[in-house]
Amino acid sequence: MAGVSTPDEHKSNAPRSIGCWVLTISDSKTPETDTSGKLIRDLLTGAGHRVAGSEIVRDEPTEVQRVIREACENAAVQAVIMTGGTGITSRDSTFEAVEAMLDKRLPGFGELFRMLSYQEVGGAAMLSRAQMGIARGRIVVSLPGSPNACRLALEKLLLPELGHLVRELSR
Repeated sequence: MAGVSTPDEHKSNAPRSIGCWVLTISDSKTPETDTSGKLIRDLLTGAGHRVAGSEIVRDEPTEVQRVIREACENAAVQAVIMTGGTGITSRDSTFEAVEAMLDKRLPGFGELFRMLSYQEVGGAAMLSRAQMGIARGRIVVSLPGSPNACRLALEKLLLPELGHLVRELSR
């Protein structure tokens, strides 16, 4: 039908390079041992996106929210991608910290991530609280701390759609 947009048409008009902030949430990781954060940065830059900054914070809601707020105030940042803190242990509080900041939720991301993850890890995929939403006009994504989970999310979901997400958000 004439006048109907398709995802391919949207993507053809989407920005090719997105400014991203990478946040690792961990009580134990250091810049030297942050394999998931490094993987995310490498995959983003390898796909032509910009890493405007990165940081490691403990799994403390106030710290996570502080970094998200600061990243969202940075004009060079269009997406905040986090790794860690999405599980169900007593220390995993990232889901709640991020959820409280979201203006819009995109539940399809978590649903698709868990579906894809199920193919790799079976029923353990249900323990993930990966999520995506919009906060302060930015894409905000929470991924598990596992490098394999981060690779799966970036290669199958985020990298193919990041420009499209930012395009739609800017309309």
